[in-house]
Amino acid sequence: MKKRRPTNLDIVSILSYQLPLPGLVSITHRISGFLLFLAIPILLCVLGKSLQSEQSFLMIADALDGFTMFLVIWVILAAVIFHMVAGIKHIIMDMGYGESLEGAKLGSKIVIGVSAILILLVGGWLWEQM
Repeated sequence: MKKRRPTNLDIVSILSYQLPLPGLVSITHRISGFLLFLAIPILLCVLGKSLQSEQSFLMIADALDGFTMFLVIWVILAAVIFHMVAGIKHIIMDMGYGESLEGAKLGSKIVIGVSAILILLVGGWLWEQM
């Protein structure tokens, strides 16, 4: 009788493994949540500094005026948007909808599409504000 033991994968085989789309969306949801967790203290420090005085507000406003800050803010907003849309998908799945393999694939495609559209719209809006 042959025992089915778990296989320890080496790092090369892990990197070559192709995740299905629902798994990729799930991992990206976790990564976006981690990025938001790291961004919150930074954003709170910037907010606190901007509220100290008029001079500190102007200093923060000048720092946020460049293209690099546009990209930083856009990435943070993109993480918020993707995390929110994927979270709504998870809530819908918790209610019992889209739990099949086909439903999970369709839900993942919808998450990617809706997130991409919203991220591009927010990027265009931010670009106009520059």
